[in-house]
Amino acid sequence: MKAENEQRTGLLYGFGAYGMWGLVPLFWPLLMPSGAIEILAHRMVWSLAAVGIALLALRRWRWIGELVRQPRKLGMTALAASVISVNWGLYIWSVNNGHVVEASLGYFINPLVTIGLGVLVLGERLRRAQWAAVGVGFAAVVVLAVGYGRPPWISLVLACSFATYGLIKKKLDMGGLESLSAETALLFPPALGYLLWLGVEGRSTFASQGLGHSALLASTGLVTAIPLVCFGAAAIRVPLSTLGLLQYLAPVFQFALGVLYFHEAMPAERWVGFGLVWVALTVLTWDALRTSRRSRARLAGIEAAAAGTAAPVSAPAPSREPA
Repeated sequence: MKAENEQRTGLLYGFGAYGMWGLVPLFWPLLMPSGAIEILAHRMVWSLAAVGIALLALRRWRWIGELVRQPRKLGMTALAASVISVNWGLYIWSVNNGHVVEASLGYFINPLVTIGLGVLVLGERLRRAQWAAVGVGFAAVVVLAVGYGRPPWISLVLACSFATYGLIKKKLDMGGLESLSAETALLFPPALGYLLWLGVEGRSTFASQGLGHSALLASTGLVTAIPLVCFGAAAIRVPLSTLGLLQYLAPVFQFALGVLYFHEAMPAERWVGFGLVWVALTVLTWDALRTSRRSRARLAGIEAAAAGTAAPVSAPAPSREPA
């Protein structure tokens, strides 16, 4: 019963995390007339404040000294911070410039790009269904490129940057709160420097647009940290396969907002391209679930065989000595 409650709680956290990520396109336009780079800089600065409070509350500081003493790991963390800043900045720009649908496509095709990186960088071998999914995904990009009259570069950069970020994080093997803290700490100096420069130049919107606007810019730290906290709580309570399915909630919400709320154009060729992407993701999900089910069945068979071949404990032989 306790395990079921934990899993139910984990699902709620997972829905919360991906739901917030899916609805975040509603937030970024509220920060206009701030530009995407200014919003990104505020996000970096205020995110460090948010995670700093979390670390203070949890008293988790020991990892900082260990990270500083490992130059290679510190360099990898700096690379991860640079990659995720590109992802964040481009996403904010996309939402505030009428490209919500194309941005959502980036997160739809992200699993396919991640698989491609696994093959190219880690030397992983794909199953036939995975090859089929990658092939259909590539066809979708070609169709969308024809429809847009150009490659869907926003989608591709978002997908590739987030997949690269995931690859780096896999190699770093740090906790979610610790890695976000390290990344935002490395991004803090240039972000703060940029904001101070904007202030000196008289181009900062932080103080010139009123107290409400300043509060919204400061809340970017919470917008970054709260979904990550929910995600971390979900990750320790639900199976990875369930998290893999939940990840599609965010781009589904983003796509729906782009079409229904922001009223972005969806001509026939874009529907065809998105349809192919969804077919690829369906194949990928089906293959992952089938493989997981087979692995569990194989493990159960091995355990049953091991239990069946265990030698029974023999009863002691009767004594031949006279009573």
